Amino acid sequence: MILMSDDLTHAFTLWLGHLANERRLSVKTVEAYGRDVRQFLAHRTSAQGRLTSLSDLESLKPVDLRAFMAARRADDIGSRSLMRGLAGIRSFLRFLERNGLADASALSVVRGPKLPRSLPKPVSAASAIRMTDPSERNGEPREPWIFARDAAVLALLYGCGLRISEALGLKIEDAPRDGHDVLTITGKGGRTRMTPVIRPAIAAVAAYMAQCPYKLEPGTALFRGARGGPLSPRIIQLTVERMRGSLGLPDSATPHALRHSFATHLLARGGDLRAIQELLGHASLSTTQIYTEVDSGLLLRTIAAAHPRA
Repeated sequence: MILMSDDLTHAFTLWLGHLANERRLSVKTVEAYGRDVRQFLAHRTSAQGRLTSLSDLESLKPVDLRAFMAARRADDIGSRSLMRGLAGIRSFLRFLERNGLADASALSVVRGPKLPRSLPKPVSAASAIRMTDPSERNGEPREPWIFARDAAVLALLYGCGLRISEALGLKIEDAPRDGHDVLTITGKGGRTRMTPVIRPAIAAVAAYMAQCPYKLEPGTALFRGARGGPLSPRIIQLTVERMRGSLGLPDSATPHALRHSFATHLLARGGDLRAIQELLGHASLSTTQIYTEVDSGLLLRTIAAAHPRA
């Protein structure tokens, strides 16, 4: 289905290229933004009864944006998806405005939906340690090197606070080892950070590498699938799903929950919030501050330990 005129199609393509090449957003983010804007343009085409053109966006009114948001809400689209959709539209219109092709002033009076504040759901320290122990899976009909591989990945998620994509993106030469116990990680937004690796995680990676049946050459993926190719995140997700049953863990116990656990457990033991922000690779301290709400007892303990009248 054709959603827009030729001149708008050309501008839309330029914008996607700007997101990918100049702003260096991830492929998935560019795809999501593009999909959201196409939905908006489809709504405008349907409302107008004709193809949306650049001239239509020059006279865009707040009511047009609100009508689109209301239509999406009527389709049971959640607040977070609506907020992301508005962010994509905002980026597109401001790109057009900077190039003299549209007017983005309608955005200034349109507010996004309120988002419910959801707290991270970490697993306990004891459960996290069990998840990184390959012996916990001795009853499964799989080769020992698979157990060692999964344990090494989970050890990096919990021991270093890595995202699963960051752990699986490591190359052979990145493997932590004695004398090389700091990882250089490129995370979201292309931000680079240095992450120390604790000794249990180094030992877990070494155990996996010693047992891996495939040739581990520089430039290739550190973690391999059963057939020797790069390991898929879905394999680790399925592994954790199986472990939830055997270890009696809640549904919130996911690979990403180990990253939450890393931050929460450091904070509970007196870790500095700014340092944790750096370790997680958060661009804003406000993103990291949510962990203080997970362990509200930390605030009381901090006051008790430091206040003169405590």
